[in-house]
Amino acid sequence: MDLTNIKNIIFDLGGVIINLDYDKSIREMQKYSRSGSPIQFTQRAQSRLFDLYETGNSTCEEFRDSLRREYDLEATDEQIDDAWNAMLLDIPKERIDLLRELGKQYRIFLLSNTNAIHLKRFNEIVAHSFTIPSLDSLFEQTYYSHLVGLRKPDAAIFEQILDENGLQKEETLFIDDSIQHVESARNLGLQTLHLQPPLTINQVFRHVAI
Repeated sequence: MDLTNIKNIIFDLGGVIINLDYDKSIREMQKYSRSGSPIQFTQRAQSRLFDLYETGNSTCEEFRDSLRREYDLEATDEQIDDAWNAMLLDIPKERIDLLRELGKQYRIFLLSNTNAIHLKRFNEIVAHSFTIPSLDSLFEQTYYSHLVGLRKPDAAIFEQILDENGLQKEETLFIDDSIQHVESARNLGLQTLHLQPPLTINQVFRHVAI
């Protein structure tokens, strides 16, 4: 793709920087369901209890209790957290190295639909695998849905990032693996890239020496 006029890059986290397996969490959660109710969480859509948690409108305790009620789970807090985090796989080192280099050439930002349990785990993965204190240290600014109270594909979250950082839409590239998020950003006038497997950000920016 043509990056000639790009000065700013907004990265999604899951599926772009960290590898994910949504089904793994669903399978782990299902083990604790006495009723066998299907867990309504996918890359494309999810039930209201997940939306509330990802926008900071429910606490970790409320989230766990909602899961227990809705899916008839018999599980401890730790078991629920481990099942919920099961979808979080690894962050390949070459992606961290790439982000470090891109940060020297572009203004880079992170925008993630996430939650407190996952954010804690993200940073544990980073701390364990790399010599950086947290994900935040790689970016000029990070936007986590549960902390800002907005989530993709809501146009308001994109507008907030643009306004707060003085970014021009036509100079800003948004990269995400979920098409509904990409379409929302594109409709606002941002440059976009729908990152679909097997394409990775390292292939997109293969011209960058790391």
